[in-house]
Amino acid sequence: MVRIHTLNVEPPVVNASCAWASDYEQLHELYDSPHTGAVVTRTATFNGFSEDATNTVAFAKSSVTSLNSYGYSPHPLSKYLDWVYTLLTTPMLDGSPPTKPIIISITASTPTVLAEMVQNIQALRKKLRASYSASAYGEFAPSSPSRTRRGSPGASSSSSSHAHPAPAFVSGTAMDPATLVGIELNTSCPNIKDAPPPAYTFSFLLPYLDVLSSAFYADPSLTIGLKLPPYLYSTRFVEVIRFIHTYTREIRPAAFVKGSMQEPLGPDGQVMRSLNPFAYLACTNTLGNCLMFGEQAFYDPLESSAYMEAAASSDMDTDAPVPPRTPSPPSPSSSSSSTPPPAPPSPTTTPSPFALPPALGGLGGESMHPIALGNVYCFARLLAAHPDHAIRRIRIIGIGGVTSPAAAARMRAAGASAVGCATLLGREGVRAFEILAGHP
Repeated sequence: MVRIHTLNVEPPVVNASCAWASDYEQLHELYDSPHTGAVVTRTATFNGFSEDATNTVAFAKSSVTSLNSYGYSPHPLSKYLDWVYTLLTTPMLDGSPPTKPIIISITASTPTVLAEMVQNIQALRKKLRASYSASAYGEFAPSSPSRTRRGSPGASSSSSSHAHPAPAFVSGTAMDPATLVGIELNTSCPNIKDAPPPAYTFSFLLPYLDVLSSAFYADPSLTIGLKLPPYLYSTRFVEVIRFIHTYTREIRPAAFVKGSMQEPLGPDGQVMRSLNPFAYLACTNTLGNCLMFGEQAFYDPLESSAYMEAAASSDMDTDAPVPPRTPSPPSPSSSSSSTPPPAPPSPTTTPSPFALPPALGGLGGESMHPIALGNVYCFARLLAAHPDHAIRRIRIIGIGGVTSPAAAARMRAAGASAVGCATLLGREGVRAFEILAGHP
């Protein structure tokens, strides 16, 4: 088991925040898999992100590599709060309480919006506490004998998640249901037009980190992670750790252990003399501005009508020649004297040789593995050598080319406490985690 602040991740394998963790059914499958130790949602914005046919993915023929043009989730944060509440208040098939953490990935255009999103997540955590406490430490309600799976939103009252009370404080334990919910700030999506990943200029993030820091020090049970982009030279790693360190605060034992002068211990059993709001770094997101030709992908985009529709709707510039569309002939009943000249023909997109409609996208999977390993290794060394014990407690979730048990082992050897995958999930579905567990 890996403990990341208040989250227990067992096994130490998660899905990376990605398009295959977008809706309730996908999250439901990920949550019910015995091979995931935690579930991470797709990155939500407050109102949802506008998504169209140009937001898609291509998988390489020659390796478990992907190129995607996905942005943030089209679902608003409120949807994810409802879905997370349902997942964490629905008994498992054996009647036991849910104990797997869910990390809600979020981003925002302004610190003010981020603050509201964090408040809403904190409201969910309070709601979980209130919901479970209402059962007064009673036994977790058994599932219905006729139920073959956990409930889902919109289900009938006989099978919905609200058919039974769902206490998260189980008799004889002291589990706090709020510690099943964490936050991950996505600082690194490369596919947002005219908005480069903000973590490439880390100082730009400080007003957002201020918001997260304030939330943490108001409630130190909150687990917060940062999803970072791939960095390609050493000074960037040093810069990130330097800025994160500015949020460390010295603590007094009495402030956290009421009525006792005993010094509090961290998850590693060592005395905590300082706290930092950031519990983990997710390294790394995809590498932007990468190109894959159709001949490298599973399908030929030149033969895909769906692809052509998506390419035609893309507003990205292209160097490919754009022939005019042949205008429709006039109607036989139309009069040349009363009908104005036809409008200029609308431009269209020629058959593109590229695997994605916008051409460029974020690279993931095996082709990203060496870069991701290098990022994990650099951050792990800096964290381990830092004089501040609060910084040394920060964990790393290694993401990028985790497509096999051997790749997962390499991530751990480089310094990751847990691993995450997206490309393999996109190709194989939830079976990806069986593969990573050595059960292909």
